Amino acid sequence: MSTAQPRSGSAAAATAGDWLRPLEGHWIEAACVQLSRHPAVVRVTVIAIRGSAPREAGASMLVDTLGTVGSIGGGQLEWQATLAARELLGVRDAAPVRIADLILGPDLGQCCGGRVELWLERLTRDDLPWLLEAARSVLRTRDHRGEAHKPAFVVVTEFSGGVASHRLQRSAPGAVGLHLRRAANGDLTLHEMSSLRRPRLWIFGAGHVGQALVRLLSELALFDITWVDSRAELLPADLNGSVATLASASPVDLVDAAPPGTRFVVLTHDHALDYALCRSILRRGDSSWLGLIGSASKSARFRSRLLRDGISGETLSALTCPIGIPGIASKLPASIAISIAAQLLQISSTVTSTPASTQDLACGATCESCGSERRPKT
Repeated sequence: MSTAQPRSGSAAAATAGDWLRPLEGHWIEAACVQLSRHPAVVRVTVIAIRGSAPREAGASMLVDTLGTVGSIGGGQLEWQATLAARELLGVRDAAPVRIADLILGPDLGQCCGGRVELWLERLTRDDLPWLLEAARSVLRTRDHRGEAHKPAFVVVTEFSGGVASHRLQRSAPGAVGLHLRRAANGDLTLHEMSSLRRPRLWIFGAGHVGQALVRLLSELALFDITWVDSRAELLPADLNGSVATLASASPVDLVDAAPPGTRFVVLTHDHALDYALCRSILRRGDSSWLGLIGSASKSARFRSRLLRDGISGETLSALTCPIGIPGIASKLPASIAISIAAQLLQISSTVTSTPASTQDLACGATCESCGSERRPKT
């Protein structure tokens, strides 16, 4: 818990505050934890967007009577969603599911030019059996290194006659991560993937920069991270579910265990080990990205030697060194880690075509530019 101390000379009393808690991993896993502490929670999930919105479809938060876990974008959207969730918590005999369809400009004063549809569902300890089964399905789709594998599972929530029911089913090939079906009689069926499809990232090195980097990325929970070092004492145990650690006396031997398309970051304590890792990764030829910590002179020496060792110039172009975004002069481990994390986020931002129903609308006009006539229904 953080404590805000008054400035020198100020008459204001010190006030106690707390950190906002991020949602690490799937909301299902977090709900199991929260229901061990609270008799009921409400999960709020963005199920559809149109135009510009603070978060993507699938973003979730959990609301209890004391606080929240996760975020659907902050601002008035999150504030109003929290109020609606608390109202749902306060009326035990009310239907457990509500849909909120919010136009960000007219309804919330957020000039984003978009609309967000939310699924609010009250969960109690009576829901723990299916939640725990769903949480186990997340673990079953990963091996000991945290790598997601098929088959994935879908959580199906059916809301009919004021009652919500849930079941798990195997996902079909090509299934979308989130889909809501509305029946003519008003019944709702929500399909959600129970496992997160995150890029795989292998980080070799648990020194100062490696630890700072994993600390940053684990809170983001945007990657399935495998963290490797020969020094087991430098691999902390208190990590969230997005990080798996591997202590090995020969880290190079583990390179071939990474799935195709893996992103690699190499920042060990030993330049010879750095070189051996880079050579092994480049020889595979199927990585998504390879970043190496080091100076321009280290990069030049490594590239020259790799060419002599038979790595082609085309393959060598996949090596990024120095690593990190330009323009950051500080060499503090945390500063370097921020630079590397920013670069990883940049390369993970893949531009894809988006259906018209979810395209961003230009915010240069008035907030009413989304043109929707639908109003919130909660």
